[in-house]
Amino acid sequence: MVRLQIGTQQVDCDALLFDKDGTLLDFMQLWGSWAERMLTQIENHLQASGHTFTGDREHVFGTRYNQEGHLIDYDRCGPLAMASVEESTAILAWQLYATGTPWDQAIAQIRRFSDIAIEHIEKERPVQPLPGLLPFLEQCRAVQLPLAVITADWTSEAVKHLRWSGLESYFEHIIGSDQVQQSKPAPDLVYTACERLGISPTQTVMIGDSNADMQMGQNAGVPCCIGISCSEQSAYTELPDAHIIITHYDQLSIIK
Repeated sequence: MVRLQIGTQQVDCDALLFDKDGTLLDFMQLWGSWAERMLTQIENHLQASGHTFTGDREHVFGTRYNQEGHLIDYDRCGPLAMASVEESTAILAWQLYATGTPWDQAIAQIRRFSDIAIEHIEKERPVQPLPGLLPFLEQCRAVQLPLAVITADWTSEAVKHLRWSGLESYFEHIIGSDQVQQSKPAPDLVYTACERLGISPTQTVMIGDSNADMQMGQNAGVPCCIGISCSEQSAYTELPDAHIIITHYDQLSIIK
């Protein structure tokens, strides 16, 4: 068992479970460009048949724009931040179905748009670990603390993104929503990770950037769910179920 220092608090644990996007990797760098390409493709497709989004562009998927119309942020409580791959596909397909496209065709079209957007990600590889993460992971490695990633993304994509960022080797297991029956906030991902690590959820700490991460951890019986946010001011609204909130990885350390 390892003692984790979190600000002024201390917690004992046998493993750490991490969300991926927004927790390990900069969310906007990776998924901001994907979301913008998706929304642009959908908008062009709708306009070609004389339609537009069913509501404001920012409400379609939880994106936020400046006065010039440039994507600058995302809603931490929205679908871009919290939805699984299947949920995201359905949310976006609704925009096509609402204008008369049969559901099966709408799903197929969104998947084609996603393939195109992912091709650009494959070329650009826009992944960047959050500030302070690497030194903390090195501390965990030094005391042989088991680490796992549990994400709403597909496993193959998560492995690829972590490999691009140089983080893959730090984690014993990388588990996506395709490996469980229910994604967040259901406890399935935590249960699967703990089973593979050979420990109880009550011996782990969960670290994530969305309230779905916090709810998932609590639903699984994780005693300490740490929310990470870029803004302490908004964190308590966005992460109401977090036990502890941090804004930087330098607030975490391993006590030897």
